[in-house]
Amino acid sequence: MTANNPTHTPLWRSPAFILIAGCLIAMSGFGTRAVFGLFLEPMTQAHGWGRETFAMALAIQNLLWGLGLPIAGALSDRYGAPRVIAAGAVMYAFGVWGMAEVGNVFWFNIFAGLLTGVALAFTAFSIAMAAMARAVGPQHRSLALGLGTAAGSLGQMVFSPLAQTFIASHGWNLTLLGLAVGTLIMIPLAFILPSGASKGVTGQNQSLSEAIGEAMSHPGFVLLTFGFFVCGFHVSFIGVHFPAYVVDLGLPAHVGAYALAIVGGFNLLGALLAGFAGQRFSKCYSLSVIYFCRGIAITALVLAPATELTIYLFAAGMGLFWLSTVPLTTGVVAQLFGMQYMGTLFGLVFLGHQLGSFLGVWLGGRVYDLTGSYDMMWWAGVALAVFAALVHLPIDERPVARLAAHTR
Repeated sequence: MTANNPTHTPLWRSPAFILIAGCLIAMSGFGTRAVFGLFLEPMTQAHGWGRETFAMALAIQNLLWGLGLPIAGALSDRYGAPRVIAAGAVMYAFGVWGMAEVGNVFWFNIFAGLLTGVALAFTAFSIAMAAMARAVGPQHRSLALGLGTAAGSLGQMVFSPLAQTFIASHGWNLTLLGLAVGTLIMIPLAFILPSGASKGVTGQNQSLSEAIGEAMSHPGFVLLTFGFFVCGFHVSFIGVHFPAYVVDLGLPAHVGAYALAIVGGFNLLGALLAGFAGQRFSKCYSLSVIYFCRGIAITALVLAPATELTIYLFAAGMGLFWLSTVPLTTGVVAQLFGMQYMGTLFGLVFLGHQLGSFLGVWLGGRVYDLTGSYDMMWWAGVALAVFAALVHLPIDERPVARLAAHTR
C-alpha cells in the first residue's frame, strides 16, 4: 500500500540526498571551471597566442554565463532543475572538448567562450543551490547555501592540483579531454534534485514579470548587483591570471596550481562560516566585511616580497573570502523576495557578477599585453573592494511588504 501512496518520498529524494547531489554538482561544475587558468600558459605558447586572446575567450565565457543564468534560472523555476542541469552538462562536455581540439581563434571563442559559457549557466551551482534551499526549512536555508558554495570550493581544491599534475604528465590537450568526460557525471546527479516547477506559497504567488519588476525597483537589489560585480572582477581575474602571474614572478608553475587549491580549501571554511554568519548576523554587513578584507589581502600581496610563502598566505587569506559572498548574496535575495523565483532573481544579480568577470578576465590580458605587468589590475581590485564594502551598508534586508504582510 505504501508504494501507491502519492505522498511517499523515495529515500534518494530525501533532503539529505538532495543536498549531497547538489554539492556534487557544484563540485564538478565549478571545479572544472576553476582550473581553466592553468591552461593559459601552455595553450598560448602552443598556439602562439597573446594572453589577451585566451583571456578574451574566457571573458566571453563569463559574459555568456551571466547572460544565460537568468534564462536558465527561469527555465529551472518553471520546469525544474534536473532537465536544465542535464542539458547544460552535455553542452559543457562538448565545449571543453572543443577547447582541446581547435587551434583557430574564432572556433576557440565559440567553444571556450560561447558554448562553455552557456553550459556554465545551465549547470550553475546557484540552480542546484536553489533546489537545495527548497529541500530544507527557512531556518536551515543559509547553512544549505553555505554547503553548496563550500562544495564548489572543494571542487577547486581537488581539481587544481590534479589538473596541473595531468598537464605536466600528459599535456594540456588530454587533460581537457578528461575534464570534458568528467562533466557528464552531473547528468545522473541532476535527476536526484526535485523535478517539479517552483510553486508559490502564501504571499509569493506572482508572475515572473511581476517578480522581476519588483526586484529591479528595489534599491537593495540594485546595490547587491553592484557589489556582486566586484566579486566577479576579483575571482575571475585571479582565477584566470594568477597562475601566469606566479610564473612571471619567477616561481614554479606548480605554485600557482597549489595556490588555487589553497584558495578552494580555505573557502570551504569561508563558505561555511558565511552560512553560519548569515543565520546569526546581518548578511549585508557580513558582505561589507568580506569585501574590505579582500582589499587588505590584495594590498598585502602587492607590497610583500615575491616568495612561495607570500603566494600561499595570499591564497589562504583570499580563500576565506573567495565565494563566501555567494551564500550571503543568495540569502539576501531569498530573504527580500521569497523562494518562488529565487533562481531567476539570483540569475539577474549574477549577471552583474559576470559583467565584472568579463572585465576582470579580458582587462587582465589586455593590461598585461600592453604593460607587461598586472600591477594596474591589482590596484583596481583594491579600489573596487572598498567600493563594494560601502555599497552593502545601506541595504535594507527586511522582506518586501508583500511577504511581510503574511509574516505578521
